[in-house]
Amino acid sequence: MNIDKEAILEKGFLDIEIDARLDLFAEIERLKKEKNAVILAHYYQEPDIQDVADYIGDSLGLAQQASKTDADIIVFAGVHFMAETAKILNPTRKVLLPDLKAGCSLADSAPAPLFRAFKEKYPDHLVVSYINCSAEIKALSDIICTSGNAEKIIESIPANQPIIFAPDKNLGAYLNKKTGRKMVLWNGACMVHEIFSLEKITKLKIRHPKAKLIAHPECEEAVLAVADYIGSTTQLLKYSQTDSCQEYIVATETGILHQMQQNSPNKTFIPAPPNNSCACNDCPHMKLNTLEKLYICMQYETPELIMDETLRLQAKKSMDRMMDISRKAGLIG
Repeated sequence: MNIDKEAILEKGFLDIEIDARLDLFAEIERLKKEKNAVILAHYYQEPDIQDVADYIGDSLGLAQQASKTDADIIVFAGVHFMAETAKILNPTRKVLLPDLKAGCSLADSAPAPLFRAFKEKYPDHLVVSYINCSAEIKALSDIICTSGNAEKIIESIPANQPIIFAPDKNLGAYLNKKTGRKMVLWNGACMVHEIFSLEKITKLKIRHPKAKLIAHPECEEAVLAVADYIGSTTQLLKYSQTDSCQEYIVATETGILHQMQQNSPNKTFIPAPPNNSCACNDCPHMKLNTLEKLYICMQYETPELIMDETLRLQAKKSMDRMMDISRKAGLIG
């Protein structure tokens, strides 16, 4: 197969044919060794990508792995802001994203010019932003957080210091309730976590009376109010492994069910139903990445994530503060 990088960038992946006889798993393993590449994948990726990844995790774990890798090439099987995060932490590494169109509805809900104007209304406020945001928003922030460390981050800030929390209003509201703060919330949300149907979940719980509802804090308050456990993606995974219950209704993106089932093969995991005709709740952005695109990305080392150095340095300050607080809190090594 003879394809140049310009053709990939110009035509996209749909026009590229891969020899059906290729063992993509074996080819990807070969390319990792030849190019000294590491594949970082989010829990929400399709099972095939999770199976070939060197590390699978949530935003905090992925950020930690990105910050300490010695690979020459980081292939980020996730969405655009995640690849940006890897580049912020690793300016000398080549960072690849299988599909540059893999964006994020939550990150898109906070355009930098509008957020800058919003921030100017609260000049005495510290800005804490959820990692699911663009590099431009990270550069406008004082501290970044993830769903796994957000509570510790907020608690590390003096009680008399007012805070703006962006971009997820549901996570912000949950943190206000947990910490007793009154943070000013940016009006952003994740399309995946906002679409869960409380009515359908209630009916599902009636059909599965022994099942526990476990939910990500990006879900709406009505869903969180009836959840048996609330946590980050990694926390949900660990809870499902250590808890004695045998059935779980899972209110987050369905990709995590692959890891849950692998780690607890004798347990039952049911995706929480959304307010649409689908049987499950998939992130269309995450699912843009495929095993075929991952192979092409590694073979031709494109698309590459390029970032302005001034922007990178500004964004890195808020990331560094998150990592420092997380280490002190014992959340990462």
